[in-house]
Amino acid sequence: MTLRAACVQLAATPDLEAGVAAARERIAAAAAGGAQLVMLPENATMLAGGKAMRAAARAAGAHPARAAFAAAARENGVWIHAGSLAERAGGRLANRSVLFDDSGATVAEYDKIHMFDAEPGDGESYRESASYRPGEAAVLAPTPWGALGMTICYDLRFPALYRALAQAGAVMLAVPSAFTVPTGRAHWHALLRARAIETGCFVLAAAQCGVHYGARATYGHSLIVGPWGEILADGGAAPGVVYADIDPGECDRVRARLPSLSHDRPWAAPADNGAR
Repeated sequence: MTLRAACVQLAATPDLEAGVAAARERIAAAAAGGAQLVMLPENATMLAGGKAMRAAARAAGAHPARAAFAAAARENGVWIHAGSLAERAGGRLANRSVLFDDSGATVAEYDKIHMFDAEPGDGESYRESASYRPGEAAVLAPTPWGALGMTICYDLRFPALYRALAQAGAVMLAVPSAFTVPTGRAHWHALLRARAIETGCFVLAAAQCGVHYGARATYGHSLIVGPWGEILADGGAAPGVVYADIDPGECDRVRARLPSLSHDRPWAAPADNGAR
């Protein structure tokens, strides 16, 4: 079964209500463009400093975007991958993806495993773990077009997660992101193409773009990448929607040409022989 997938590129701000409205508008536009599966970026409806994100967060399941996106899925007859939302999880937050089917029902949820604690350049410093608690489980979600592996942004730098999802049956990988400009320029396209090539999966990476608050800026360039590593769509630097027509059967054809997912062999870790 072929699929028309869309990646929505947004420029979220600290205004949650405006962010929900902007995302719903783009979802409707994607559906009008023929999309059956609509992907949103990380922090889809709001992007602000840690204190503001904590103040605006809701208890698990009570985020206002949940009801809005469930309604949008029903009204437009599309599946929606709600990039990620900040929801309360104990004393901290969870950076949580939610997948809705075309009836508005919640199909799957995933909490970001790898926390972005880094200083990527241009004077920027991030400590995601100060506000968010990491997830502990990989998630493979069923869709009419095949299994979707759910990941978020910084997870992209941990290829073992993607290999495990592919070996468990994923034919598509979601990578909603809010990549910084320095790391985006240097690594975004290369990493997404690498994850597609290594797994033989389609990679769907909806991204934030532009300046969000203060000096906080993101790279944009939402990408849809094919299982051979070819870029099928690139969202550039401005808000909008990009599309690609996907044949999940292409994953089997690519994996038959290069069956590396079935070629794992046991190996011993390097010995501590003083080489460092």
